[in-house]
Amino acid sequence: MKKIFYIGLLLVFGISCLLSGCGRYSGEQTEVNSHSEESQESRTEEEGAVREENGKESRDENTVRITPTSEITELETGLSTVQYEGDYGFDTFLEQGGAATDADVAAFITSLLAQEVHMEGNPFGCSTLSVKNRDGGYLFGRNFDWNACRGLIVSARPENGYASVSTVNMDFIRAGGLDLSELPDQMQAVVSLYAPLDGMNEKGLAVSVNMIQDSASINQDTEKPDITTTTAIRLLLDKAANVEEALELLRQYDFHSSMGMMVHLALADADGRSVAVEYVDHEMIVTETPVVTNFYLADGEKQGIGTAQSHTRYEILTQTLEEHREMTEVEVRDALDSVSKDNFGEFESTEWSIVMNQETKELIYYHRENYKTAYVISVE
Repeated sequence: MKKIFYIGLLLVFGISCLLSGCGRYSGEQTEVNSHSEESQESRTEEEGAVREENGKESRDENTVRITPTSEITELETGLSTVQYEGDYGFDTFLEQGGAATDADVAAFITSLLAQEVHMEGNPFGCSTLSVKNRDGGYLFGRNFDWNACRGLIVSARPENGYASVSTVNMDFIRAGGLDLSELPDQMQAVVSLYAPLDGMNEKGLAVSVNMIQDSASINQDTEKPDITTTTAIRLLLDKAANVEEALELLRQYDFHSSMGMMVHLALADADGRSVAVEYVDHEMIVTETPVVTNFYLADGEKQGIGTAQSHTRYEILTQTLEEHREMTEVEVRDALDSVSKDNFGEFESTEWSIVMNQETKELIYYHRENYKTAYVISVE
């Protein structure tokens, strides 16, 4: 934890709307001219991110490759990237028993930074799908739906764990009387590593958390170590090479859903296995499925409970997979576009869509339903 203990600023921050929403972003989205070589070279020099055109035939022509650095780099309004390399205290977090609540997670981070932390939350919607890649391997697609917010793509290189790339809603993090951007970039990176919503590691394991609209919550109590929703995602990205290892890890912990919200996890690995992990009456149930949205999939009395729109999105994606047993990255992008929020006339937006290539270990990001500009980040 050598990097962590060097942090000396006073910090009071809240991770608000955890797992769910973010406050509405007041600034209008600005379009980034990422197609121009001149603008790409300029941003590289000014912001420290390396960009280059990608020539894969099955990938967007307007793809820009990003190499995260230790400095937070803004890709466009509302989307940035950063890399953290080293120890961020997660093994210590697990060794001391994990956390049963978000307040406990906040207390642990407070102990690392010697600062006060708190968390809050609201519901959200998402869609995921897993499919065989026509160009080899498998692809995992993910939409994160909510209001306009600040997304941070975090490349993690832990000392004791797998490298990964994950996505965090930075509106979850607030810093007392300071603007969050005034805090050191590496401090922001450390905190964000405890609040991922999705990601993929160097072994090709993809993970996503999706909310279920239900009054029930998850609070297992079997005297095992404890884990919360976002710290479970961090656990799997750091420690699991495939779905089977991920399930075995989850069985070793008592799972507690953040903010009392019902959630399920979508997991998929490089060998093509994809499952939904749900907790019914605090019991873990695994369902083999290529598509996950926002309703229960497990057999039983809970099956189907969730939002009506989530059923529509599930049917659209399921029909797409029935018609296309194999897909390209672009076709997965189009599938995500078909269930993005602009199709439903609601106030939310799909803040980010990701096509994760589990063969090449690359994540292709699209921001706020602009499917003409793609940012590619490699885990390795």
